[in-house]
Amino acid sequence: MKISSEYVTTNVAGQTMVVPVGDAAQAFRGIIRLNETAKFIWDALVEGLSEAEIVEKLTETYEVDAEKAQKDVSAIIEQLHKAGILEL
Repeated sequence: MKISSEYVTTNVAGQTMVVPVGDAAQAFRGIIRLNETAKFIWDALVEGLSEAEIVEKLTETYEVDAEKAQKDVSAIIEQLHKAGILEL
């Protein structure tokens, strides 16, 4: 999995935003605000971690069980993929 190079994150007033650049700015009109968990998952995807590795890292970092972490990671990956931001 790989985040498309046409999307970058920026910090606006303490909030992490995903912003399209280049051709993606024409196709995807808007921005996405990432909450703390989504930013954690985004950063792990940028590092090149697999879904299983992200789940493991999430359970090690936060007080969350593996089942809940798996559901959250899968949901965010699916949303990013549907939006064309994540290349599987």
